[in-house]
Amino acid sequence: MSTKNYRRMMQLIDRVFAVKNDPDQLDVDEKVMQHLLRLHPATFAGHSDENGPVAWVLVIPTTLALMQRFIRSEINEKQLVDFTPEDEPLEALYLCSATVLEEYRRQGLTRRLALESIEKIRQKHPLKALFVWPFSDEGDAAAEAIAAEAKLPLYKREKRG
Repeated sequence: MSTKNYRRMMQLIDRVFAVKNDPDQLDVDEKVMQHLLRLHPATFAGHSDENGPVAWVLVIPTTLALMQRFIRSEINEKQLVDFTPEDEPLEALYLCSATVLEEYRRQGLTRRLALESIEKIRQKHPLKALFVWPFSDEGDAAAEAIAAEAKLPLYKREKRG
């Protein structure tokens, strides 16, 4: 498998999210990834072409109480993940991030990947709400469309930056 797209995806994540410079954002390392996969294997979704990944979506199931604390800016992304229990029903889903290479945008990849993850997570957890911390108008619009299609209310933390 080619790593050309992988490098581009990582550069895009660094440029757009700049997680290394923002202590409130989740920096997905191996430890965080393992915790998220224990919450549910569908927290990560992706699409690839012959050159590697072209779209990644990260969603995080959690409790309604933690969702509310996050929306009110009482906790950050790292704390949201750290405080989410692995052994109880999770009723809220954080639409954490979507990264899509420019030439693959506006093809419905984010929507499709997110909805597939939502459906898989719903098989184990009784989801009652989605929430988002928008980075861009484009991301905000995607979250609205995903919530409408999933027939779940969408809650928002104040837009970043």
